[in-house]
Amino acid sequence: MSPAPRTDVADPLVVRRIEFLGGMAAPAGRTAAPTWRPATSLPQVAFAGRSNVGKSSLLNALVRRKAAARVSRTPGRTREINFFEVNGDFVLADLPGYGYARASKTDREAWQPLIEGYLRDTSTLRGLVLLLDVRRDPTADDERMLAFLGDRGLPVLVVVTKIDKLTPRSVEGRVAELTTALGLEPEQVLPFSAKTGVGRDELAAAVVSLVRN
Repeated sequence: MSPAPRTDVADPLVVRRIEFLGGMAAPAGRTAAPTWRPATSLPQVAFAGRSNVGKSSLLNALVRRKAAARVSRTPGRTREINFFEVNGDFVLADLPGYGYARASKTDREAWQPLIEGYLRDTSTLRGLVLLLDVRRDPTADDERMLAFLGDRGLPVLVVVTKIDKLTPRSVEGRVAELTTALGLEPEQVLPFSAKTGVGRDELAAAVVSLVRN
């Protein structure tokens, strides 16, 4: 369920219109650059993370829609980069979830160049939101993603998802642990729950700040 609109403060991101632009996939069986990408010069913000980290739920909560991004019961189902234009002002890019063990070798080999090619070659990309499950330690894939983004010099916000699964005191300590383990500054890390709406407005404000810079 999407969180109810806040009434005590102004919403930093009021979504009047959202349009699905399409999906970008690597050619079957090849690691060459994909042949399609959205024909837009609007600023983009990408969202990445392991499969089953709650990325679709986060995106739906962010734009206050129940099914803007598909929530699958089977991790690893998203095999394209899906693009959503918001208010005609900017684009959200939903990257395929990585690290799903049951994905085929061919799929895994295709996703890495697809994701890295997009991050490397998209001149309008303003930043990336990397999702981590509060109950899981960062994986080698997460660390590789952060290293790749650091080399590219791209702004990164780490969102720690599913905090409703832990007690508030446990969340505070766990977020501190993840921040230290990844060598991040506290302002780079945001606790989030798609179920309760905690962190939604802070994430919305961060996305708006990225696309306006």
